[in-house]
Amino acid sequence: MTRTKLAVLCVVIASLAACGRQAVRAAEKEFLADQIMVFDEDPHAAAGDDHVRSNREGAAGGKGAGGGGCGCN
Repeated sequence: MTRTKLAVLCVVIASLAACGRQAVRAAEKEFLADQIMVFDEDPHAAAGDDHVRSNREGAAGGKGAGGGGCGCN
C-alpha cells in the first residue's frame, strides 16, 4: 500500500471511530445508577479497605470525588 492510501485509510478509520460518541440522555441515567453497576460487592468491606489504605499509604480519595488538591474539599 502506498503512503497516500494508508493515510486516507487511517483518516477514515479515525473518523468512523468518533461516530460512536453520544451523550447519555437524562432518561437513560437511571439505568447507569442501578445497583448492578456498583463494582464493590460489599460496601462496608470496601469502606474498611479504603480506611486502611489511607492510613497505611497516607493517601485518601481517588474515588471520583472532586477536590482542588489544596486540601480544602
